[in-house]
Amino acid sequence: MTHPLQRRLIDELIDREGGYVDHPADRGGPTRYGVTEAVAREYGYRGDMRELPIELAREISADRYWHSLRLDDIVPLHEPLAEYLFDYGYHSGPGRPGRDLQRLLNVLNRQERDYPDVVVDGAVGPKTLAALGGYRDTRRAPGLVVLAESLNGLRKAFLVELAEKRESQEAFTYGWLRRVLELRDGGA
Repeated sequence: MTHPLQRRLIDELIDREGGYVDHPADRGGPTRYGVTEAVAREYGYRGDMRELPIELAREISADRYWHSLRLDDIVPLHEPLAEYLFDYGYHSGPGRPGRDLQRLLNVLNRQERDYPDVVVDGAVGPKTLAALGGYRDTRRAPGLVVLAESLNGLRKAFLVELAEKRESQEAFTYGWLRRVLELRDGGA
């Protein structure tokens, strides 16, 4: 069964990303609904990106950015964390938010007193979920807010570093940072 948050986030993301875009400075190349041509090809789409069906974009979004990050398991723990992970994964690939979540869990476990360290490989699996559960059991709801906002902090730092490394990406930096800031406040 599809979680209502999954449907809402995918629809909002597709709306935010818009239709077909092929900005010359965008390393992702042609996109539609935020799905890059390379990702569409991985999912078997061979047509013109201007014609990518919205239903395929929804399927790709669910598979690649929701299920790969195990967000059905994270939503019951903390919806904002799931929302941040989903958007981060869509924007930067699912491995990066998975790695950042694992990094944070490792530095927040008080030298493994609360739960064991996890391998930082970006794959959100049973050990990462167990560590997240251990973190929640120790830090409760306020700790989950700290974790989610810290994840967004790492994301913002990554975006700045990306623009510093590749000057052409400065064309997007303001929009990227605004996007992260507006996630939870509904686009204020």
